[in-house]
Amino acid sequence: MKIAMVCYPTHGGSGVVATELGMCLAQRGHEVHFISYSTPFRLRGFQENVFYHEVDVSAYPLFKYPPYDLSLAAQIMEVADEHSLDIVHAHYAIPHAISAYLARQMMRGKGPKVVTTLHGTDITLVGKDASFRAAVKFGIEESDGVTAVSNYLAEQTRAAFAIDREIRVIYNFVDTERFSPRVENCIRSRFAPNGEAILMHASNFRPVKRLTDTIEILARVRQQWPAKLLLVGEGPDRQESHALADKLGLHDHVLYLGTQDAIERLLGCADLFLLPSSEESFGLAALEAMSCGTPVIATRIGGLPEVVEHGLEGFLFPVGDVDAMAAAALTVLRDPQKMAQMRTAARAKAEKCFRIEILVPEYEAFYEEILNRSSSGI
Repeated sequence: MKIAMVCYPTHGGSGVVATELGMCLAQRGHEVHFISYSTPFRLRGFQENVFYHEVDVSAYPLFKYPPYDLSLAAQIMEVADEHSLDIVHAHYAIPHAISAYLARQMMRGKGPKVVTTLHGTDITLVGKDASFRAAVKFGIEESDGVTAVSNYLAEQTRAAFAIDREIRVIYNFVDTERFSPRVENCIRSRFAPNGEAILMHASNFRPVKRLTDTIEILARVRQQWPAKLLLVGEGPDRQESHALADKLGLHDHVLYLGTQDAIERLLGCADLFLLPSSEESFGLAALEAMSCGTPVIATRIGGLPEVVEHGLEGFLFPVGDVDAMAAAALTVLRDPQKMAQMRTAARAKAEKCFRIEILVPEYEAFYEEILNRSSSGI
C-alpha cells in the first residue's frame, strides 16, 4: 500500500506514534509519505520506502494568520496525485482530517481513503472549545475509518460528539527492542552520585501534566529516602516548577534535562516513573517506561488504567493525591523484592500487550478493510 502519514512533528505522543507507525510500515514493504510542516523528530536518517514532504505556508499580508490547513490540503492533494496514494492517515481530527477531506474534494472525490486516529487532545481539550466542535465532529464523520488509542477515548468521543459510527480501538505501541531494561551505570552515577533513588517524569510540561506535583512527590519522598528527580521535556510550566523546587529547597535535587531523543537510556536508569496528569487518553510515556522495566506511579484517569494495573506494574491514584503517590514510591523503594517484581511485570505487560509487532498489523488490517469496503461498494 501507499500510505501518507499526516501528523505533528513534535515530541508529543501523536507525533511519536505516527512516526514509529510509518517507519514500521515501511519496513514491512509499504510506501510511506510523511506530510508535515517539519521533519518528525523520530524520523531518523535515510530509510527505504520512506519519503518526507514539507508543507510550505506562505505569509501573505492579507492573512492575519498563515492558513496552514489550506496549505496542508494542497500538499496532500499533490502527494496523493503524484504518488497514487491508497490511504491518508490523519493523526488528529483537526486540522489533519479536515485537510485530508478537503484534498479529496479538490480531487473530485477520486483521492485516497482517509483514516483518522484520535489521540486525545483533539477530543478532550480542543473539542471542548465550542468554536472547534463542529469541525471535529465533521472530520470524524467524513473519515472513511476512525481509530482511537484507548477505549476511554472512543467512549468519550461518542458521548461528547454524539457519534454513532464505529471507532476502532487500536492501542499505542512501543518498540520493545529499543525500549528495553538496561541500567547504564555511567549515566546513573552522573545523576545520583551518592546512590540516590531516581524518579523521572517526561512530557511537554503543559498544565494537564501537573509538573509541580512531581516536585511535591519528590519533597515528600526525600523526607525519608534520598532521591533525585529527572525532568525530561520543555513547556510552559517549567518556570513554575523551577520556582517551587527552589522554594522547597530542592534546587540541587531536580535536574531539568530538556528534550531528549534517546530517552530510553534515561528510562532504563530510573527507579520510578511519575505521571500525575489530570488528562491522559492513553499514556505513551508510561508505556515506554514500563517497556524499560520501570514501574509507574500515575493518576487513575483517562486511558491509564488500560495501560497500568494498580499494584502490579505500578500504582494509580486520584489526581492531586501527592501524599499517596509519595507513600507508594517509598513502599517500593524500601522493598527490593517488590521493586524487582514490578519491574518484571511492567516489562512483561509491554511485551505481551503493546509490542509494535502486535499492533502495527492491526493498522494494516484496518487499512485493507477500508479499501475492500470501498471497492465492494459497502
